[in-house]
Amino acid sequence: MRLQDKVVIITGGAGGIATGMAMAMAKEGAILALVDINEEAGQKVLAKVHEYSPQSIYFNGDLFDVANLPNIVTTVVEKFGKLDVLVNNAHASTQKPFEELTQEDFDLSFGTGFYPTFYLMKAALPYLKETQGSIINFASGAGLAGQPTQAAYAAAKEAIRGITRVAANEWGKYNININLISPIAKSPGVEAWAKQFPEMYQDSLSRIPLGRWGEPEEDIGRVAVFLASEDARYITGQTIMVDGGSVQLR
Repeated sequence: MRLQDKVVIITGGAGGIATGMAMAMAKEGAILALVDINEEAGQKVLAKVHEYSPQSIYFNGDLFDVANLPNIVTTVVEKFGKLDVLVNNAHASTQKPFEELTQEDFDLSFGTGFYPTFYLMKAALPYLKETQGSIINFASGAGLAGQPTQAAYAAAKEAIRGITRVAANEWGKYNININLISPIAKSPGVEAWAKQFPEMYQDSLSRIPLGRWGEPEEDIGRVAVFLASEDARYITGQTIMVDGGSVQLR
């Protein structure tokens, strides 16, 4: 039970990779606050989580509403008395060739990914100081490798990587560790991308040395458990590639 009684916020908690992380963390004793705008799907995930973590809750929150983002953190702290881990997982984007992208495409990507990450990190800081807690943000091989049709997504992900490194350097004095996971995993987003760009999907699969897409719980979730646990206390500012070897950083 590596996360026994740790209070964890996970954004985008209604499906995909977040479900895998939620299950992996719940099985290790975490108390979860799943944040999403899709209440029906979020409640279904919560029902599964309750088998292992009956105190966990679902929080209906629109991440576009930046003025309300601090309320997510304070509500969780008021209910559970503390915050140990913030997982900024949520992100929506459109896939288009570069020349077809619009301001609205970038607004969607930054509005659901970068800005919520930034504002939730700021809101969580006072409480993470108290617990010497952790933040897990999400990067993407789309940004690291320059994946075609992913410019809006890649831009926001690389912006998240930038502020993560800065915060890791600034907040290390509080014993807060902040890292990024860059995953490849089976998710609704990947499935939609595969249908829209099947040749690109097959090409990407062929470039994964381990020869398969990651499993949200067994592959991505277990790494999230590690980064949220005491075992990762001396790791900060790092991009952890959980992608079967498809991007190998130098």
